[in-house]
Amino acid sequence: MSIARVEARVQPARSGDPKRVGPYRVIGRLGSGGMGTVHAGLDPAGLRVAVKVIHPAYAADPEFRARFRREVQLSARVQGPCLIPLLAADPDAENPWLATAYAPGPTLDQHVAAHGALTGGTLYAFATGTAQALAAIHAAGVVHRDVKPQNVILTPAGPRVLDFGIAHATDGTSVTRTGVMTGTPGWISPEHYRTGTAGPEGDMFAWGTLVAYAATGRLPFGTGAPDVVAYRVMSGEPELDGLPDELREPLTKALAKSPAERISADAAAAECARILAGQATQVLGADAGPEPGGVSDRLTAEWSLPGVADPVWHLPASAFRKRALVTAVTTAVVAAAVTAGFVTFHNSGDRGDANLTSEGAAPSASPTGQPAPLTTSATTGSGKTAETTAPGADPRTIRIPTDPLAGVPDPAYTRAGEETQPHPDEWRSSTTADSPEERGAAKTIHDRMLAMLVTKDMDFMQPAISFNRRAQTVLVTGGPVAQLPEDHQDVFRRAGEMAACSTLAHRLANDPATWPYGRFSVHWKTSDGDLDAAALGFGEATDGCVAETAGQWHGDEFGMATAEIPSSDKAEIRVADAAVKAIVATWNANTAETNEDALTVDDGISLGFDPVESAAYVWTDDPNSRFASRASQSNFKGAVEKAVCRKLTDEFNSNKSWNYTRWAVAVNDAYTGTRQFVGSGICTP
Repeated sequence: MSIARVEARVQPARSGDPKRVGPYRVIGRLGSGGMGTVHAGLDPAGLRVAVKVIHPAYAADPEFRARFRREVQLSARVQGPCLIPLLAADPDAENPWLATAYAPGPTLDQHVAAHGALTGGTLYAFATGTAQALAAIHAAGVVHRDVKPQNVILTPAGPRVLDFGIAHATDGTSVTRTGVMTGTPGWISPEHYRTGTAGPEGDMFAWGTLVAYAATGRLPFGTGAPDVVAYRVMSGEPELDGLPDELREPLTKALAKSPAERISADAAAAECARILAGQATQVLGADAGPEPGGVSDRLTAEWSLPGVADPVWHLPASAFRKRALVTAVTTAVVAAAVTAGFVTFHNSGDRGDANLTSEGAAPSASPTGQPAPLTTSATTGSGKTAETTAPGADPRTIRIPTDPLAGVPDPAYTRAGEETQPHPDEWRSSTTADSPEERGAAKTIHDRMLAMLVTKDMDFMQPAISFNRRAQTVLVTGGPVAQLPEDHQDVFRRAGEMAACSTLAHRLANDPATWPYGRFSVHWKTSDGDLDAAALGFGEATDGCVAETAGQWHGDEFGMATAEIPSSDKAEIRVADAAVKAIVATWNANTAETNEDALTVDDGISLGFDPVESAAYVWTDDPNSRFASRASQSNFKGAVEKAVCRKLTDEFNSNKSWNYTRWAVAVNDAYTGTRQFVGSGICTP
C-alpha cells in the first residue's frame, strides 16, 4: 500500500488504531498493505495528511529500522514538481512512521481501466510532469526503482509520482547493487534483468514504458508470464502503435536497450515541455489570450480529467474545541515569531538522523501520544538566539521542509556519512559559484589543481568548478581533450579530489554551521559537452584528504603512476638529480666495499614527484637482483630515506613554494614485471 495511493473516502478507524501519530490526529484509515497501515490524519492547522505506520513485524527488525531511516533521509532530499512531499517521519518510534501530504485522485492504472488512455494536452502534461519528477529524484541522488502506473496519482492539479525509495526499505535494496532483482515485471529495464543493476537509466526505461501505457492503454512489451515479458524486454522491440508522433522520439530514446543511449530525465522533461508548449499554442490559437508563462502553468492549463470525489475530513465533534485552541496558540506563536525574526522547530537528535530544519513546522507529539519537549529558536533583533521549551514534539522526529535548505540563509552540511554515488544529473544541474564564499572556494580548488598539473605540463586541462547546493556537492570538471592518455586523466582525477577535499575540509572546520558543501566529485566531458561516463572520482571532505594513519603516510600505485610522468618543473628536476646522486653515495658508503654491491647513477635508479600528495617516489628496476633480499631492501630503504629527506628538507627551507615532504621507495622486478613498495614516510623539515 503506497503512502498516498489511497481512496478519497476515509474508512472508520479499527480497534487498536492509534489516536495520534506524531503531531497528527488520526481520524480514520485510508488503506493497508504488506508494509504498514495508512491513516487519514489532520495536522494542528487542519491540513490533511496520509500517515503510514509500519507493521510491528518490521518494527522489531533492527536492520529494517536502519534501512527505513536511510530511505527517509534520502527521500527528504527529494523536492520538486509533481512529487508528493514527505512531511515528517520517526524511524525510532515504537512503530516507525512517516507522513506525506494527502493527494486525492486515482492511480494511472485505475484511470486507464475506468476511462481509457490519456489524450491530447493531458497526455503531454503527464509525460512532462512525470519526467520532471524523475529529474528531481535523480538530482537528489536517489533512484526510484519502481516506476509503474500504480505509483502515479492523477490529482486534479496534475500527475504525482509516489514511493521514491520508501517502499524499498522492506526488501533491503536501499542501496543499488548488482545481483538483486527488484521491481515489477513489465517495468524492469534490460540491464536490471541481466545484472540486477538499477540506476537513473533504469528509471527512464520504466518512464518510457509508463508514458506509452498512458497513451495507448497497453504495455509496450505485452503481458504474460514474467520470463516471457523479460525476454521481450531484453530482445524485442516495443509496440508503440497508437502513440502520438510527437512523443515517439523521446520514448524511443527512453526504451533503448543500452543504458548509455537513453534519454536523461532532464532532457526528457525539456523535450516534453516543448511538446506541451506546442500543444498549448495550437489549442489556444492566434486570437487567444496570453499563454501561461512557466512549464507548471502550462501543465496545469492542459491537464483535464474527470472530477474526483474528495469529501471533507472532519475531526470528531469533541475535538473541535481543542483544535480551535491549538490554532489560536499556533497563530499567536507565529505572530510573535514574525515580530522577532523567525521560528524553527528542529530535531535535537544527532546529525546522522537527518538534522533537517523547517521554518514554521508544526509541533509533534511522542509515539505514545504524550507531549515531549519542543525547542523553539527565535532570532531576536540583536541577532542572538533565545531558546524556550514548548510541549508537543518528539525530538526524534525527522522534519522535512519544502526544500531541505529552505529558510536557512547559511545552511550547515547535513549529508555526512552518506555513501550515495554522484550521477550525471547532479553535474547537469550544478551552477557556477554564486556567493563570495563559493567563489573563494572555487578559486582555491582551481589554483591548487593547476599547481599540481603544471609540474607535469598538464595545465592545458583547465578545471571548471561548479556547485550543486541541493546535493551539497562541489563538482570539478575537465575536458574535452582529444586523445588524452589515461594516466593524464587519472592525474586530473586525483588532483581534483585532493584539491576539493582539502578545500572543503578547511571550510567545514572553520564554518561548520554555515558551510553547506562537504561532498565532491570529479567529472570528464566528451567532445559534445556531456559527461564521458559516471564520475571519475568522488568523496566526502569529512573522510580526510590524505592517506595518513598516526602520522604515517604510505605510497601507492596511483602516486607512483603520477611520479613516473616526467616533470617540467625546474626545481623538481634539479632536486631529483641531486637526490639520486645522494642515494648512490649513501648506499655506497654503507655497504661492503665490493664491485658487486656498489651503485652508480646509471644503475636504473629513478626519482619522480607526485604533486597531488606532495610525495617523492624512488624506484629501481634492479636488473642485477641487487635488492632481492629483505636485508638489501631494508638497506636501500634506509639510504633513500636519509638522502631524499635531506634534499627535500634543504629545498623546503630555501624554497617557499616547495611542498614535498613525503617519500616512498619501490623495487621493480625486471623479470616478473611486479613492483614491491619497501618503505615510505614523512620527512620533518
